[in-house]
Amino acid sequence: MTAPRPAVDPHARSGAGEPMLVAFAGLPGVGKTTLALRVGAALRAPVLPVDPVEQALGRYGLVGDVPGMAAYGAVAGLAEVQLGLGLSVVVDAVNPVASARGLWHDLAERAGVPLRVVEVHCGDEAEHRRRVEARQPDQHHPTWEQTLLRRAEYEPLIGPRLVVDTALDTDPMPGILAYLR
Repeated sequence: MTAPRPAVDPHARSGAGEPMLVAFAGLPGVGKTTLALRVGAALRAPVLPVDPVEQALGRYGLVGDVPGMAAYGAVAGLAEVQLGLGLSVVVDAVNPVASARGLWHDLAERAGVPLRVVEVHCGDEAEHRRRVEARQPDQHHPTWEQTLLRRAEYEPLIGPRLVVDTALDTDPMPGILAYLR
């Protein structure tokens, strides 16, 4: 049995306009999190990153591929609650495969909100490598070699989306916010 949804005060919604689900996608080190946080602030919307959920699951013994999809599922569940409250939600995740991305399509459809996908990449490989190597490698921040392995497994995104190249010397936020309108 599904719990009834609370009445939504239209004046309490995040940002301007109707709620939406914004899903960021892209390899580690391309600037997804930075942009997701900026979009969340601009929309006054919660930002739900998958990485900390995956790390928490790992601390409880879930290792291998299991915590990855479980983390996506947990974030989708949290996003559904926020969307049910009439809030826009920003998801920060690599979204490397179609099955992971399908969660956001299904969720947006169930919640009756538009889905906006923002695919972030860094078109300058030397700059991308510099960014990855500038981070402290751990379970949350992969090495450059691990990033290359993830790139080899990354399935191309198909469908409507905004592609942002963070190697360009321009602020992508005006274009992202225009896309979200």
